[in-house]
Amino acid sequence: MRPEEMYLFDPSEKPLDRMTECGGFSGIFRRIGCIGDSLAAGEFESKRADGSTGFHDMLTYSWGSYIGRDTGADIVNMGRDLMTAEEFVTSYGDSMKFFDPAAACQAYIVALGVNDLFTKGGELGSIADFRPDDPERSAKNFAGYYGRLLSRLKAISPRCRLFLVSMPRQECEGAWNPTVEAHRDLLVEMTGLFSHSYVLDLTEYFPVQNDEIRKLIYTGSHFNPMGYMYVARCFESYIDWYIRRSPRDFAEVPFIGTDLSYYEVIK
Repeated sequence: MRPEEMYLFDPSEKPLDRMTECGGFSGIFRRIGCIGDSLAAGEFESKRADGSTGFHDMLTYSWGSYIGRDTGADIVNMGRDLMTAEEFVTSYGDSMKFFDPAAACQAYIVALGVNDLFTKGGELGSIADFRPDDPERSAKNFAGYYGRLLSRLKAISPRCRLFLVSMPRQECEGAWNPTVEAHRDLLVEMTGLFSHSYVLDLTEYFPVQNDEIRKLIYTGSHFNPMGYMYVARCFESYIDWYIRRSPRDFAEVPFIGTDLSYYEVIK
């Protein structure tokens, strides 16, 4: 392989066909916000002598922290156990000052939905439930709160890149996978409403969650250290794939947060 070939994009290449080991081109982002639930917080499970389960957030093992170590980027970890889009946009984000201009990031990886739709049994809704013209009056369901969240991120960092994470399929029967697929489809529709937004489609490209995979990357219902590292590498590789596919879309990343431009001037 010639040196330049590692940077070129093959139209037949799928997002996780080429796994990076040091972040690839995801390293062009120097400040990344990581929004999510217990998996974003690096949660581990322990067992007590009485058989009960302990839950422990260890941010240094979160997928965001691995991305930071791989790329050298400044990571703003916004993950917390049981987080939902509703809680983040109505209380948590403000209480932690994540929506303050001083907290603005060049890119955000947003991994929410499991607790909204499964743990708390909320309604998914549809793209019609989000009001781009008046986000704060959107419907009180996942679609409405998620749209509000993205709007508030764009308000403090208009040129940021948004990477929206869908959920992997499970090897199971019932309503889980159809809901996961509907969630992914909603995220795809959201990218039509927000500039520079992209779906990290784990529904399609991440391994189906079965007993074999769980033995490798899980302890209980959360990842083990290798699992968190693997997910980080998947996110980095997926973002690298997007950048190599459309380099012009990312050429002005250093100008995020400024009034500088190149292509906007010469178009």
